[in-house]
Amino acid sequence: MSIKKYFRCRSVEGLIEEAQKSKDLSRSLSAFQLVMLGIGAIIGAGIFVFTGSAAGQHAGPAITLSFMLAGLACACVALCYAELASMIPVSGSSYTYAYSSLGELPAWIIACMIMLTYCLGAASVASGWSGYAQSFLADYNIFFPVILSDSFGTVVQLDDGTTVTTLFDLPALMIVALVTFVVFKGSETSAWVNTIIVFIKMFVLFAFIVLGATKIDPANWHPFIPKNTGVFGEFGWSGVISGASVIFLAYTGFDAVATAAQETKNPKRDLPIGIIGSLLVCIFVYVLVSAVLTGIVPYKELNVAEPMAIALNKMNMPWFSVVIKIGAIAGLTTVVLVLIYGAVRILYAVTHDGLLPKFLSKTHKKTHTPHILTFLVGLLVATLGSVLSVDKLVKLANFGALVTFSIVCIGTIYLRYKKPNIKREFRCPLVPFIPLAGTALLISILSSLPKEIFLYAGIWTGFMLLVYFLYGSKHSHLLHPRKHN
Repeated sequence: MSIKKYFRCRSVEGLIEEAQKSKDLSRSLSAFQLVMLGIGAIIGAGIFVFTGSAAGQHAGPAITLSFMLAGLACACVALCYAELASMIPVSGSSYTYAYSSLGELPAWIIACMIMLTYCLGAASVASGWSGYAQSFLADYNIFFPVILSDSFGTVVQLDDGTTVTTLFDLPALMIVALVTFVVFKGSETSAWVNTIIVFIKMFVLFAFIVLGATKIDPANWHPFIPKNTGVFGEFGWSGVISGASVIFLAYTGFDAVATAAQETKNPKRDLPIGIIGSLLVCIFVYVLVSAVLTGIVPYKELNVAEPMAIALNKMNMPWFSVVIKIGAIAGLTTVVLVLIYGAVRILYAVTHDGLLPKFLSKTHKKTHTPHILTFLVGLLVATLGSVLSVDKLVKLANFGALVTFSIVCIGTIYLRYKKPNIKREFRCPLVPFIPLAGTALLISILSSLPKEIFLYAGIWTGFMLLVYFLYGSKHSHLLHPRKHN
């Protein structure tokens, strides 16, 4: 048995033809809606959480430089995504790009990594959404039963000194159920709901920037780059780099735009606009928010889970804390929405290639959405988000993102030289230098993850490889091309 069969590639020309002929999904999304989709996925937990730890532990006021550096790294990846999306406008995103360049088995592994990123990411954000929502409701004396207020096994101490061990996080389950229903209603409904919520959270963030700018104490920006403590990554220029490695995780999400390829009116033109446009907007917002935040609060006080709450206390505007909570709830809602949407579209592409049972890709007659996959993904995310704690989800999700982005950069170089004559509506500049720069940074960040994350990822990958060899490799459409023509 030849090992080559596991590295057979899908024809790029065939993928383009398939995308043009496909009528299963409704093409309804514009470039503007794609930009909103990207912003919805990117701006969420990162801006409300990661900024504080990156400034307080690593970069100080120079966190703005960390955001710029991380944004530059993500821009390298985004340029690669934009080229591949304009070249292969199919809903599979990085999975499809790997299938057409590196082969079936690498593509399957990429699909596994994407599912880690999207499903675990959505679950962790749902858990964070629960915290903000419960805090907001508590201001009005509305409380969930303690036993249903956090992930399984969390010990909560009550006011009378007794403790309660929680069963699951009901608010997290509720938001996932609501978002899953929105995704089921179709891409256009999902896009407009996302757009409305994006406007809410962007209004809140710009309000913070404008109001916060009047409360800035320039003394908090000095020294702009605090002196290094003697330990790599603790301030100084190495701190700026370490801060960027933390902040990088706040940018993941722009890749979800590529999963909407088969529901986009003009994918070859609009996908690059959606991918690059959403990232540029988020870089701009991140830099401004971080500058205002460190101008209001001394960076040594920002190493907390809710850095904006500290800033609000300094601003002496208690009414604005309600606005910020609404913005956080809105921001996290759109992240859950887009990640579930993206996970479903990736699995839809995998089933169409025969690597998973065909019945899973069946689309609903009225909504034209893959409803079976939608509810399966929703059930998985709801279970993970309501039962597991955030710290057990985030790092593994980040592992999947870093591996996926690295392979996209490599695939861009490979296809540029392997298939030079295929029309590209958008071309990544300075190939191979930009993809190689992105790959180098991604690998360096990947190497800094804890060893146990590699173990967990290895177990997951091993299980999914078993699924591939027992089912996918035997039912692949590339193995039986005539049967599926």
